[in-house]
Amino acid sequence: MYTGGMSQKTSNGWTFLSNHGHALIQISRNPDLKVTELASLIGITERSTLSIISDLEEDGYISVERIGRRNRYKVNPKKKFRHPGEADHSIGELLNIFSE
Repeated sequence: MYTGGMSQKTSNGWTFLSNHGHALIQISRNPDLKVTELASLIGITERSTLSIISDLEEDGYISVERIGRRNRYKVNPKKKFRHPGEADHSIGELLNIFSE
């Protein structure tokens, strides 16, 4: 079971999901996460997290709604994977695997 953060990191450093994938999973679980919280769960810097959020928003995988001083994120589960080998699948299928 995935527990968040990088505690499950292998000895040689790689994981099956990219940081973008980890971000999508965490955002889908908690759309009100602060950037600092999201960065901690993924195990990366806040600056890298902001870059990932920007990438995901720019390509339509998430939308960002400003509520007061906070952001609320919404994942677009119908959006297709980017790689041609998985382009016939939606990210919603991936998120369903990790839903609690």
